[in-house]
Amino acid sequence: MKNKHYILLVAVCIAFVTTANAQRYKIQNGIGLQGGVTQFDILTDNFETKTNSGFIGGMAASVDLPHRWYNVSYNIQLSQNHIDISALESGSIMEEYVEYKMFTANISFLFHIKLIRNNLTLDIGPILQYNSDFELIDESYEGYTIKGYNNLLTEDITQISNFNANGAVGLSLGVRRLYLRAQYIYGFTNILGGLNNQDLDIGNNAKFKGNQSLMAFTAIITF
Repeated sequence: MKNKHYILLVAVCIAFVTTANAQRYKIQNGIGLQGGVTQFDILTDNFETKTNSGFIGGMAASVDLPHRWYNVSYNIQLSQNHIDISALESGSIMEEYVEYKMFTANISFLFHIKLIRNNLTLDIGPILQYNSDFELIDESYEGYTIKGYNNLLTEDITQISNFNANGAVGLSLGVRRLYLRAQYIYGFTNILGGLNNQDLDIGNNAKFKGNQSLMAFTAIITF
């Protein structure tokens, strides 16, 4: 009988402590809308490129963990990124930068390390990306030769790899429901790998290899 009373007392104490901790550490979930601008480039030895701007927007589901040194969030983002690649018109020695665009859809899981509570965080995490092929902004540049090649044309390099894995690191600064975020995204996979699957006349040039490099500056409103 005493053992039953002892077990009952322990159960009540555990329930009390669990309830008290739950009240002390209230986990909060939030939904956010985000939008901003991007600066996109590809780090490669195959082409001479120049960074160009684009835009980004999406949604975020955040989990605030008061008893931890970090928070977490799930993010879905859509963006349109632009890049300039050097090319020459047939029979000309004058170089021109030809502009391409690329649409992307990203899913990311980020850890937000609290530097100053929730007001300043270091953000880091993986990103899975689907992106479209390159598309020439101005079709009048079709037939231009990519710099460094004899027979590689601007329209030949559009079919890049469509699935990529990236890593993100950045900082978020804000109060209450408004945050500003600066984020650098690096591509771990070869975004130009799709070009190696095509029968392109590139002479003795090496295989195509490139890693995307993107800066995103966004504002986030949470609810």
